[in-house]
Amino acid sequence: MTIQLRELRLPEDYGPLAELLNSYYSEPTSAQRLQEEDAQLYEVGQTSKNDEGLLIGYDRTRRVAVNEKDEIVGYLWTWRAPWTEPGYLNNTLVVAESYRNQGVGTLLLRHMLEWAEGLGASSLMTSLWDDNPESLHFATTRGFIVDRHYYQSVLDLKATTIEEEEIAPDAMLACNGLRLLTLADEPGEESERKLYELEVSTLKDIPGHLGDVPDYDQWLKWYLKCDGFKPELVIIAAHGNQFIGMTNVLYIEKTNGMYHEYTGVHRAYRNKKVAFALKLKAIELGKLHGADYIRTDNDSFNEPMLKINRTLGYVPLRGSFRLLAPFATVVEATSNLAT
Repeated sequence: MTIQLRELRLPEDYGPLAELLNSYYSEPTSAQRLQEEDAQLYEVGQTSKNDEGLLIGYDRTRRVAVNEKDEIVGYLWTWRAPWTEPGYLNNTLVVAESYRNQGVGTLLLRHMLEWAEGLGASSLMTSLWDDNPESLHFATTRGFIVDRHYYQSVLDLKATTIEEEEIAPDAMLACNGLRLLTLADEPGEESERKLYELEVSTLKDIPGHLGDVPDYDQWLKWYLKCDGFKPELVIIAAHGNQFIGMTNVLYIEKTNGMYHEYTGVHRAYRNKKVAFALKLKAIELGKLHGADYIRTDNDSFNEPMLKINRTLGYVPLRGSFRLLAPFATVVEATSNLAT
């Protein structure tokens, strides 16, 4: 078997690449979606070092592994954004199941290490599913260690025991002088900037969060108006004109499902059932939209949000590990392994 690495040939690679990624992703992607995401990317080669000598800015490399028929059997995407933790590179590495344990992953990894060395990266980050011991073994034998454990859970909207008359999130908040609305009720830049400021103030409170918040324009593109965005599914808790809580629920048309992209509550308004009301409202809107399910992910140390999910009937699915490693450690470990 001969495996070679090459750069992506676009747009023809989008289709087979989506097929490979769908063997790994929890929600499906498509050639069209990959092409749309690529159109939003920065130009490459915008990195520098900060005052501490750590890598900052944006850059990326991508490679596919192909067999003798030029079929894509592996994929590597290594990148950092301006809001990524200084020094770090993010990594996605996927190998087709029938080509695992044959050196494909190590071949892709070595390309990443050569590229990362040229940038001067000091740390690496990746994630993998917690029900895949082979992938975990691959990563840990190359110097990565598990840093965080994230839980994935789902609520079956067709089977939930919460009846329509039991869902009263608006009344739940009204007793504290708060109200619920959506971005569709108060659209426009003023509301979007208020949501941005709320996320800036709450994102770093999430257990295990690394990095910074993107600037407004990038946040709007990647965090709010990302694939599946619907203004009527951006749920907001407000105190007068101040936005004090939000949840952005994305609609996945291909599976008729919904995903909680982000839920946050201002520190001054926590322990007032705001997050619970936001989650209840999401269930209400999910039912109105005829969606089949709502899925979410939470850090294992985010007990308040996990408790809300359990109370509402979310069922645990497979989770994921976040793995970190010093760059030099991975280089040394990988150099000691056969291709």
